[in-house]
Amino acid sequence: MRVAGLISGTSVDGIDVAVVDIGETIGMVAWKTIPYPLEVRDAILSVSNAATHTATIARLNFLLGELFAEALQKTGVPLETIELIGSHGQTIFHEGEPTEFLGRKIASTMQIGEAAVIADRTGIETIADFRTADMAAGGKGAPLVPFLDYQLFRHPELPRVALNVGGIANVTVIPANARPEDVIAFDTGPGNMVMDALAPPFDHDGERARAGRVNEALLQKLLADPYYHRDPPKSCGREQYGAEFVRDTGIDVATAMELTVRSIALAIERYPATRELIVSGGGAHNVYMMERLRAVLKPRVATSAEFGIDVDAKEAILFAVLAYETYQRRAGNLPSATGAWKPVILGKISRC
Repeated sequence: MRVAGLISGTSVDGIDVAVVDIGETIGMVAWKTIPYPLEVRDAILSVSNAATHTATIARLNFLLGELFAEALQKTGVPLETIELIGSHGQTIFHEGEPTEFLGRKIASTMQIGEAAVIADRTGIETIADFRTADMAAGGKGAPLVPFLDYQLFRHPELPRVALNVGGIANVTVIPANARPEDVIAFDTGPGNMVMDALAPPFDHDGERARAGRVNEALLQKLLADPYYHRDPPKSCGREQYGAEFVRDTGIDVATAMELTVRSIALAIERYPATRELIVSGGGAHNVYMMERLRAVLKPRVATSAEFGIDVDAKEAILFAVLAYETYQRRAGNLPSATGAWKPVILGKISRC
């Protein structure tokens, strides 16, 4: 079955599109990133964990539906060959931990990029809004990528950790010869998000971080945050590491880089049997970050490209795979990763 996966991540740099053929294996057909126009990126950031107007969110929801549909068409793959779309959309709020609200403890999430628009413009059934079913079942709604990591990187003898460094960094811990219930996954903390805010649109190859000096006192204060030492499952997002974090901490690029590296290291040190770390996401392009990871970690550090998965394509592939599972009426979450009390079928279907 040919399925397209669409996602815009927490870095808000553009729309990632992957088209894959799913059968006994996952075969890549096409992959492309379509950058956002600057004014669209600014508008998304303005409503992400921020005081805003409901009209702005509603308009952006429908606008992004149009842009996601157009992004798929720009891959060059004929739409009539694609049978299904899985769209994560664009997260503008995610709070996996229940918080007090009007007398109740509520966890919540919101992704925009109207699936009904995508389905209508492409003529292809579209499945979206994948996090909510997991959260309804008591999960954090994240991370979802372990479902794919388990399929791609499980090894009969080698304990592995898959690391994705997007705006937020997350790990999937895959013991040797693991069963699905053995997989552990969680967000480690900031990935590129803080660095991107300090050196927009990003610190190319980590050059500014390399040239700077780490504020060790501030770094140690930040690493004392209980989040880094809490047992999984756990998730975080722009709500923790957005504009307020940058403003209130006074952090610089070099220290932000080291915070990302050291918080990842803290997470992986929990699993001393790990033999290989497999890195994907935008952070895999950051030469200095990869150098620092290799310097502070004992496991061999590789990228997903070594295993045939483009470092930028993995999360888009994930939502194609999750849509396929939903289409087959199969659960797409790993409760051991998200904390849900049961496996659930993810997503909501928009038919054209």
